[in-house]
Parts: sequence; structure tokens; C-alpha cells
Amino acid sequence: MRRMMVGVIFFLLAGFLSGCSDNGKEPPPSREGYRFADALDQEIAVQKPERVVALMGSFAEIWLDAGGELTAVTDDAFEERGLTLPEPVVTVGTYNNPSVEQILACDPDFVILSSETKEHVALKETFKQAGITAAYFDVTYFEDYLKMLKICTDITGRDDLYEKNGLAVKEQIHTIITKSKDQTPKTVLLLITYSGGAIVKNSQCMTGKMLKDLGCVNIADQNQSLLKEFNIESIIKADPDYIFVVAMGNDEELAEKNLKKTVENNPAWNGLSAVQNGRYIILPKEKFLYKPDAKWGDSYAYLSEILYGNQS
Repeated sequence: MRRMMVGVIFFLLAGFLSGCSDNGKEPPPSREGYRFADALDQEIAVQKPERVVALMGSFAEIWLDAGGELTAVTDDAFEERGLTLPEPVVTVGTYNNPSVEQILACDPDFVILSSETKEHVALKETFKQAGITAAYFDVTYFEDYLKMLKICTDITGRDDLYEKNGLAVKEQIHTIITKSKDQTPKTVLLLITYSGGAIVKNSQCMTGKMLKDLGCVNIADQNQSLLKEFNIESIIKADPDYIFVVAMGNDEELAEKNLKKTVENNPAWNGLSAVQNGRYIILPKEKFLYKPDAKWGDSYAYLSEILYGNQS
């Protein structure tokens, strides 16, 4: 009996010491799977998913960049991202109108959605009742992309791809931003055009944040009334060094015609120094409308080249 008691005490003591040996480090992943909190503050547990459905093209690309495979995607994965996917991968509608029936028919064990798309959020209870793991993400800035990529590579176990498609890109961006700090700050106007006209954007959007990181001063940050009303008088008064335009939608030519009709026909517009000096620039949508993902550094480099020339 005495030997048995000594053995029990030794076993308990060994377990206690083992539990204290991590020095505050995170415990190893649970056998139930990798756990994380998504953009809706849901506790998500995923363990080696094999039938993954991504309901946004950029999220599909992130999952692929993390070493994952896909069962189904939305149309924009092909139409906007130009992803090349194997034939078994099917489409389940558009990103803002996905088909629940088609998604369920894929028998997914993991669905990736956007917390910023109301049509996606509306599916939350449906997937919960069906017993399907569904995680929501919000990616606006590079930091958001990096966070999502880390979660995805943790799930797939591909730390090497986090280094390649995340940390290496972060270093590229850091180098570009560091070089811009020695430059004279430029004032900018950022416009988003669509079929109905044009709106001004401040630094709280994807391209606006990149311009701010590169040392630019957005005139809409200083005059927020521009966000509510396109005021040509205020723009003329600010006379920004650069005017950048991002065209919404698939019909870039239509957006440009509409811009000419609603903005450029104003005689005062041609008096702006940015227009007169060739600094009125339409940005490529694949770099500044769609999320650049692993090519985020290329988008920073593109803007830096325009603003400051070749800094290498």
C-alpha cells in the first residue's frame, strides 16, 4: 500500500511539474482541432478540413496560398481573381448571392465567409443548424490579410507559406514605407467611380491606407465634408498634388466615361495642378479594387513608383 501511495504521489507531482514547465507559453493545439476567434467573435475549431467552400474570391486565394484545397468557390474567384482551379471545384453563385442549396450539396466541413457581406452573415444560423463549421473574416488592410493568412496556415500546418506569402511581403512593404519617410509628403485626392458618379474616399479604405502609409496627406482626412458631397470648389482650394481614381465594377470603360461626364467636363477641373501635370491617374483594379493578397507588396511598390520614382 505504501509503495502504491508513493507511486501515485510521484505521478501527480510529475504531472504538476510538466504543466508548469511551459513558462506561460501557449499550449499545443487541441486534439479537437485548431481553435481561433473569427471576425464575429465566434469560437471556431477546425481539424484538417477536406471539403472547403470559400464564398469570396480573395478568401479562396488566401486559402490556396496557405496550402489548402477547395471544393467550391463563388464566381468572382474566376471572373475577378482569374484563379486556375481543378475541374472538380464547382461554383456556388456570386459572392453577394451564394446558393445555400449548392453549398450544402458540396457537403462542406469548413466554409469561409466575409463578416462585411450581409448576405454571408445571414447564413450563420443555417450553417450552425446544419452542423457545418463556418468562419467569418474581415480583410481591409494588409494587417488583416496577414492575420487571416496566419490562421489559415495554422490550420493547414504550412508555416513555410506564412513566411513566403505573409512575412516576406510584410518585409517588402516595410522597406518601401521606410524609404518613403525621407520624401516630401504629397497631398492626394482618392476617387472611387461607379455607374452613378464618383465619391471621395479618405484614408480609412484599402488604397487610402496604403497612400497614408507612404506619407501622403489625403485632403478628405482634413475636410471630411468631401465624403458626403463631391465639392469641386473644396477640391480646387486644396489643389492636391495627385488625383488617384479606382473604377468600381467590371466595366472600366463605362466608369471612365461617366467620370468624364460628371467631373472632367467642369472647366475648373482642368485647372487643377494634378490634371495639368499628368498626376491624374487611374489605378488598376487588380491592385487597388480587389484585395491584392500575397501581392500586397506589389501594390505598395506601384504607388511608391508613381509618388517617388524608383527608390531601389
